[in-house]
Amino acid sequence: MIYGGLFDTNENQNHLKELDEQMKDENFWNDKRKSENIISEYNSLNSLFKKTQELKEEIELYNELLKEDQSEALKAIEDFDQRLSDLEIQIMLNDPYDKNDAVLEIHSGAGGTEACDWANMLYRMYSRWCEKQHYKLEEIDKQEGLEAGIKSISLIVKGHNAYGYLKGEKGIHRLVRISPFDSNKRRHTSFAAVEVTPVIDESVDLDIDEKDLRIDVYRSSGPGGQGVNTTDSAVRITHLPTKIVVTCQSERSQIQNKERCMQILKSKLLKIKEDEKNLELQKLKGDQKEINFGSQIRSYVMCPYTLVKDHRTNAEDVNVNKVLDGDIDKFIKEYLKEN
Repeated sequence: MIYGGLFDTNENQNHLKELDEQMKDENFWNDKRKSENIISEYNSLNSLFKKTQELKEEIELYNELLKEDQSEALKAIEDFDQRLSDLEIQIMLNDPYDKNDAVLEIHSGAGGTEACDWANMLYRMYSRWCEKQHYKLEEIDKQEGLEAGIKSISLIVKGHNAYGYLKGEKGIHRLVRISPFDSNKRRHTSFAAVEVTPVIDESVDLDIDEKDLRIDVYRSSGPGGQGVNTTDSAVRITHLPTKIVVTCQSERSQIQNKERCMQILKSKLLKIKEDEKNLELQKLKGDQKEINFGSQIRSYVMCPYTLVKDHRTNAEDVNVNKVLDGDIDKFIKEYLKEN
């Protein structure tokens, strides 16, 4: 049987060989961050290649099984279809930054303690999802709520295709529930904003005028030991033309925090340029679809009924607790299929 399209793995096989040659180079570990990215990409691509080969072999077996026992073959094909769908999503992640790490930011909306608690619930949801994906989380900045929860948090999600999977999570997330902070047990609606940006390789050239930056340093407020909490090591950089604000207090020195801020700022500015270019292309094509990056994308309703609904794809799940425990693959996959 001749395979093509989804099962045409020649290109992946060639890329695996290229990565393998890079890993054998005697100078491979000179740049640790670059080396770790190459290893991560190799492992992910190798796993994808093996899954593709397995599915190709199974197709041959199902062809034989259909001739002998159709009912048994149909049961096996149901599981095969699910795994084929998962593989298809992985192969679809081929945009320029899909394979990159991601900067994930969560900001509570208006509403005080209730909104801060909702932001913390989203943080827990994404943390659980990252655990299931075997992605690493690095906390960059965190602002605690006055009574509970968090005002905001910035994280770097490290792993192959992290940005590709998470890019559709950008937008406003809405929660409806009986508030645990309301003694009268009234129903409350809370909002939180999620931002997702690809982490751009530091080698990418982008000139940022120092005159366009306002750099503030302050004392770190979070945990991290004596060196973090007693020195003005935290850094906040504001890019004046775009009003983008980036903060970092995870490193132990002001210089390291500034370097990390500049890396994230560069990533955000490059993504803005790409988004502007895409909007121009859509105008040229006559695409009149409104794009509003601040629009509500998903609702999590816990009262008077239970339902999580994505307003872009209409994907739904009545098990809200399961979703908040990190089971968001259904929503991620539906978004990727439609975009």
